[in-house]
Formats: sequence, structure tokens, C-alpha cells
Amino acid sequence: MFKGILLQARTVANDLTNTAETIENEAGELSLSILELAMKGGWIVAVLAVFSIIAVYIFIERYLVINRASGHDKGFMNNIREYIHGGKLEAAQALCRNNRSPIARMIEKGLSRIGKPLNDINAAIENVGKLEVSKLEKGVAGLATIAGAAPMLGFLGTVIGMIRAFYDMSMAGNNIDIALLSSGIYQAMITTVAGLIVGILAFIFYNILVSRIEKVVYMLEARATEFMDVLHEPAR
Repeated sequence: MFKGILLQARTVANDLTNTAETIENEAGELSLSILELAMKGGWIVAVLAVFSIIAVYIFIERYLVINRASGHDKGFMNNIREYIHGGKLEAAQALCRNNRSPIARMIEKGLSRIGKPLNDINAAIENVGKLEVSKLEKGVAGLATIAGAAPMLGFLGTVIGMIRAFYDMSMAGNNIDIALLSSGIYQAMITTVAGLIVGILAFIFYNILVSRIEKVVYMLEARATEFMDVLHEPAR
């Protein structure tokens, strides 16, 4: 009886081992087939790969730049207020030059206009703020272009692949093989999948950058208003 149980246990263990080996082999074949499909996508998949590299580069580079721009010294405006009320404009300008942030460059422009009408000072600050925002938005439009163009390019590859598949069927005449049609279709569909993946990633990257730029814009507007309030305050 115990021998029978032992034989059954060995049989089950062997079956499990064979099943695991089969799953591993199928997984290896699956990964290889995906790579082969990507290679069979043709020049469109190559272009989409370049698009993905460009999208990742723009996102990382802009994210770092925007992250640096959003950081600022919390006591910066308090120091500016003290210098202005104390009549130390040169010290305030030196503080701005040492602080390489969009806020500092904007306030430095306003300091250089002190003595002129407040409307002129406000206009000068707004112009510098717009220039700083345009610098932050550099390359972001490229992400929007990739997000829109990648799916369309993938769909174009699918249409081209379908045309080729039906052309091969017409050339085959009466010797039409279902494998001929199916292979052409799944090879064509890979471009659509690749285009959607690249487009979705670029769209997510674009929205992340836009949201962070909007935060910087709000911060610049708040600091500009605070600076103008300082100019309106009576000297102590």
C-alpha cells in the first residue's frame, strides 16, 4: 500500500516537473515571437522606437529642469522686503543674481525698474515671467506631437500591412493558404500596438510636465503679486 502511494507521489512530481518545463519553454518561445514580430514591423516600428527614445529624453530632461525651477528659498522674499525697505537695492539685486531661479530673475527685473511707474514695473515682471515659462515649455510640444502622431503612424503601418496581405492573397490565386493571410494580419497589427504604446506613454509624460509647469506659473504669479505689494508698502 505504501509502495503504491509512493509511486503515485513520484508520478505526480514528474508530471509537475514536466508541466513547469513546458511553461518555461512556452514563455521563452513567446518572448522570442514578440521580438520577431517587432522586427517584422518594418521601418514604422523603427520610427516608433526612435519616437519613444525622444519622448523619454524630453520627459526626463524637462522634468529635472522644471523641478529645479519650482524650488526656491522660502526666506527669499522676506530678504527682498527687508532690503527694499532698508534702501539696499544693490544688495537685493545681488541676492537675485546669486539665486538662479525664475523667481529671482523676475524679481531682479522688477528691482531694476524701481523709480518708474508701478504699471511699468508690473509689465516688466510679467514679460520676464512669460519668458521663463516659455523656457520651461521647451520641447513639451514635441511630446504632444509624438502622442498624436505615434498612434496614427502605427495605424498607417497596419493599413500598409493589410494591403500587402491581400496583395499576396491575390497573387496566390487558387492556392490561398489561411496561414498566409493570418501571418500578414498579425504582423501588420504589431505596428498599431507599438504606436498605441508610444502614444500613451508620450501622452502621460506630456500631462505630467504640463501640470508641473502650471504649478510653477502659479508660484511666479504669487511672487510677482507679493513683490508689487512690497512696493506698495510704506517704508519703515
